[in-house]
Formats: sequence, structure tokens, C-alpha cells
Amino acid sequence: ADDHLNSRLSSHNLHNTNQRIMKLLFSSLLLATTSTSEAFAPSILTSAAVTTTSTATQLHQSTTSSSPGSVTSNLTPPSKIDSSSIANLFDTRVQKTYGRYPITFVSGDGCALVDEDGREYLDFVSGIATCALGHNNPALTKAVCDQMTKLHHVSNLYYTPQQGLLAAWLCENSCADKAFFCNSGAESNEAAIKLARRHASNRGITDPVIITAESSFHGRTLATVTATAQPKYHKGFTYGGEMVRGFRYTPYNDEEALKKLVDEINTTPEEDAKAGRKRGLAAIMLEPLQGEGGIRPGTKEYFATARKLCDDNGALLICDEVQVGMGRSGSLWGHEQLGVEPDVFTSAKALGGGVPIGAMMAKGAAAEVFGPGDHASTYGGNPLACAAGLAVAEYLSEHDILTNVRERGDQLSAGLEEISKRYPSVLGEVRGWGLLKGVAIKDDAGCTAAELVGDAMKEGLLLVAAGPSVVRFVPPLIVKKEEIDEALARFEKAIEKRVS
Repeated sequence: ADDHLNSRLSSHNLHNTNQRIMKLLFSSLLLATTSTSEAFAPSILTSAAVTTTSTATQLHQSTTSSSPGSVTSNLTPPSKIDSSSIANLFDTRVQKTYGRYPITFVSGDGCALVDEDGREYLDFVSGIATCALGHNNPALTKAVCDQMTKLHHVSNLYYTPQQGLLAAWLCENSCADKAFFCNSGAESNEAAIKLARRHASNRGITDPVIITAESSFHGRTLATVTATAQPKYHKGFTYGGEMVRGFRYTPYNDEEALKKLVDEINTTPEEDAKAGRKRGLAAIMLEPLQGEGGIRPGTKEYFATARKLCDDNGALLICDEVQVGMGRSGSLWGHEQLGVEPDVFTSAKALGGGVPIGAMMAKGAAAEVFGPGDHASTYGGNPLACAAGLAVAEYLSEHDILTNVRERGDQLSAGLEEISKRYPSVLGEVRGWGLLKGVAIKDDAGCTAAELVGDAMKEGLLLVAAGPSVVRFVPPLIVKKEEIDEALARFEKAIEKRVS
């Protein structure tokens, strides 16, 4: 009888809870279809009454009454899958979107990574400019673990302290006024592209055009790979030979070509004008330093021209800071090296120190373009990712990391230039900012950048190519003087063996 009564009470409580949940969902729909002020009107919040603590507790108890493992299912648990060969699992179960080196990493600490055989490598890839604080950083580890014990994810229908604080830090330490959070660099650039189009639409432009630079890289989504002005990334993804419409390309650091293209864009074809259409410049989207394009810094003159062209045409200047931002250049943001303030800039990679997070920041009128329902991201700005971002931000702020980046960057450049002088038949120009450095491989060197990366790996040094002819050095921002020296020694040893 007691069991029957408890069952009826539990069912009754669940029914009441479901009613309250339905009311809350109804108010959520109003959030997406009304203005912000209307959506948060007291009358609506009152109608979506919050579930009482006692009811929530009973509901939780009713859904967790079964002990772990007591429910029979046909699922195969991961613990029962043969993991004796990780490489075989990748060959048979993982889509081949990457060309992987034959090495499996299982742990790391600081600037070191350890493979499954126990061999240690000096990591000058850092997840491709992502693990800013290195591996197993105590502050980052503690922040993520602590947050997991509290709250790791809720919908963006609600406020969370971590997202608000990280947005405030980003804006306090940049020209931005507001931030939007997502999960990756491609998503942050996608958000910037959408913002630029909406901003242009608000100005009466029906055919908005975004200019990007040749050899750029902005991501792998359909819009961001279109923005990436490298035809090799477009192959097989076109419709009728076209990628996403509304993008035009121009040579990087060529001021006159940029001016000419803007003039062309601002002239609407006669037939389109007769149909009531208007073409115009929506944005100029540039990397302050091209990473995948070969570690090529922008010039102050070029970015000043881009800034003026945007101002003169009511367009937005967008800086893609996904790789160069968050301190890697020696300043917090790459555009600070160029003396310009963008309307919009994007971040990811180092923002979470290896925990997935992206952000799109905007200032002034650009920060007010999006309204409720215009853009969203399920995981964007979740408490766990933002806790990681806050830990990285705190560490950068309290440990003078930018000074270390500048000093170690100068040391790395000097060392690479010396090696280049000793092996002029193989190595060319050394370029880049801070701890984002590249050394060019001569056309007649007899090897590619990827092959030299493989040679360095044999010496226990991890590097990454930036295109076919540049070897990229992107160590964690906490790298020490002795580690720079050791990396240079291992790289030179790899070169020596290559030429001998």
C-alpha cells in the first residue's frame, strides 16, 4: 500500500512539474519572438513559476532510483571495445579528414608531450596555437575540475556568472563593447560574417560583399571556407562552380588592389539596379597576421587603408584573431601591432587554453546589430568553457605572460636566423610576431615544410607546417628560455641530417 501511495504521489508531483515546465517553455518561445524588454516582463516571469525545492528534489529522486548498471541494454560500453591499437581504431572508425603522423600521445606537462611508448617530445605546436598555458597547467586544471562539480552547462535562456565575467574581461582589455560566444574559430568567424551581412541589410544593401585576402584562412564551414581565399579548399564544395556568393578576394598587403576592388563593389550592375537591388561593401575581413598563409604579418599601411575604406563606405572592418590573438603576438590582440581598431574581431584557440570556446567581439554600432533570435549557439558561453577562459585570462593577467612572449619570441627569431645563415641552401626568411614564427623553406631545398616537420619529430621536436614551404613554431606562451634553446638545437640537428 505504501509503495502504491508513493507511486501516486510521485506521479502527481511529476504532473505538476511538467505543467510548470510547459509554462517555462512557453515563456522561452516568447523570448525568441518578442523584444528583450517584453520577453522579460514581470508578468511572464510570474506565469512561469519556478519549481519548488521539494518538488525538484522528489523529481530527481524518482529519476535516479535505479542503481548504476542495473538497467539491461544492448549498448556496447567503451570499456568493452578493443583499444589495443589506437591507430587501427582511427583507420576503421574515424573519417579521414586529417593526415596524421604515426604517433599517439597520452599525456603532457608544460611544453612536453609523452607518447604511448613513453617517449617525450618538446611541443612547439601547442595544439596549433591553442594550448597557451601548456599541458596540465594547475590553474586551468583546477578551474575546469571545480566548475564540473558545480555546473557545466545550461541553456543560454538563462544567465551564468562565468559568461558575463569573461565577456567583461574581453571588453575591458580590448576596443570591444560586447561579446558573443560559440565553440570554435570557424563559428566565431561565421558569426562575424552574419553580423556583417545583417549590418549591410540594415543599410539597404541587398547584395552585400565581404572582401577577404588571398592566402587567408578563416575556417571550414561553408561560409568561412568561402571566405578562405584558397581555391584548394573549395574543390568539391561548389554549386554550379560557385561557393557561397558575396565574397571577393584581393592580394594581402596590396593597398591599391584593395581600393580598386572596393570601387568596383560599390557599383551596382545596371540590370540589378533596375530590379531594385543594391550592391555594396559589407566588410573587409583580414587576419592581422596570416597563419596558414605562411606566417605573413600585415602592414600598418594596408590596415590603415582598410580602416579608412570601411569608414568611408559604412562597412565593418573585421579582424580574424583566432590564431594570433590572446597574447601570441606579444600584445593581447594582433591588431594592436598594426595601430587600428576593428569594428569586429574574433577569437578561439588560446581563449580556452585547449578547452573549446570561441568569441566574436564587436564595438559601437556593430555591437548592437544582433537581436534575440538573430544568432545563437547551444554550447556557446557555457559555464565550463567560460571557466577555462577565465582561468586563461587570469593567468595571462597575473603572470606577465605578454613579456615572456616578447622575450622568448625575440630569442626564437634570433636563433632561427642564425640557423638559416648556416644552412642557406635550405632555409630562407624568418618572419612573424611573438611566439608565432615561421621560417621559409627554399624552393630548391629538396624538401617540403611537412618533410622537415617529420625530420624534427624524429629529434623529439613537434612543429607544424604553414603551407607547403614554411615551418611554423607556436610553442605554449609559458615556454622557458631553456626550452627555446633546446628546440633550436633539435631543429638544427634535423636540418643537419637532412643535408648530410
